[in-house]
Amino acid sequence: MQRPIIYFAITSHGFGHATRSAAVAATIQKLCPEALLIMVTAAPRWLLECYIKGDFIHRPRAYDVGVIQADSFSMDKQATLEKLLEIKKKQSSIIASEVDFIHQNRVNLILTDIPFLAAEIGKAANVPCWAISNFGWDFIYRDWGGDFIDIADWIGECYQKCDRLFRLPFHEPMQAFNNITDIGLIGGSPFIDAEEIKSKWQITAPREKTILLTFGGLGLQQIPYQNLVNFPDWQFITFDKSAPDLPNLIKVNDINIRPVDFMPVCGKVVSKPGFGTFAEATKLGVPIISVTRDNFAEATFLLEGIKNYNYHQILTPAELFESSWEFLKQPLKEPCCKEKIGIDGNEVIAKAVNSEQ
Repeated sequence: MQRPIIYFAITSHGFGHATRSAAVAATIQKLCPEALLIMVTAAPRWLLECYIKGDFIHRPRAYDVGVIQADSFSMDKQATLEKLLEIKKKQSSIIASEVDFIHQNRVNLILTDIPFLAAEIGKAANVPCWAISNFGWDFIYRDWGGDFIDIADWIGECYQKCDRLFRLPFHEPMQAFNNITDIGLIGGSPFIDAEEIKSKWQITAPREKTILLTFGGLGLQQIPYQNLVNFPDWQFITFDKSAPDLPNLIKVNDINIRPVDFMPVCGKVVSKPGFGTFAEATKLGVPIISVTRDNFAEATFLLEGIKNYNYHQILTPAELFESSWEFLKQPLKEPCCKEKIGIDGNEVIAKAVNSEQ
């Protein structure tokens, strides 16, 4: 049997795609220890190492752009368009460079979440390309209209060359893909025991009064931390390095600790719409309080998924940014769907990879 050598191409947008892909990669490595993982992403190596405990090759490359943002809500569409046009102009040289690398390293499978050129690279290298996602970038850009329509058409043509799509929950239709397998949620699981977390970080509040605040790798400058004074007997946890020093706010600066490691000790997660956070919280049965997000088409499907499969509250931006946060004391809404959502996406992908070799 040929050794699995996997080229895992990850979109250059925040940290969410990198962390969920790293969780899948870690499961592949656990099931198939002889696999060589080549993680192709602009995300930092330390972030991947938070999920992947074995060896891997980090190839820092960005051949898509996602959305250029100042923080987790502010999008720069013009800068995004200019970068996409630059990538389109350079696509031949990008593809040629990656094909050379793939041949030199005897790659026999490409996984992608979900840079569109990965499928073109796979076709040019004659290596199967399997996509993993709940949305395609063609869907995001098409919603913006104007000059983005032609970009969306180009990206959709690229996606059509994927050999297979593992379609995640909370998904848009993803009609550009021809061979679709629906799977359960993917994402990380806690590495650290809940009692150890509570002891190390001196978490003494009951679980229902312990709240994780997480707004993705880009952060959020305008979180109204002053509201925390209204909850003196609660404890809040943030990974925001710029957060103020408050007696009931735990600031986590250890890069080896992840939000998912804190989720089992928290009664709620307050977040923006993001697949990784939503998936990890839902897998662990931790309720979500999320703010809506306009002008990013994926958010509709994420919020619908949370309404269907997790205890939840959905806030308007004004309720998050301009209120005194009395919503924390309000009862949660029950999930609309009675059946449980699948949580074995990591394992399904890893087994498919293993059986392919």
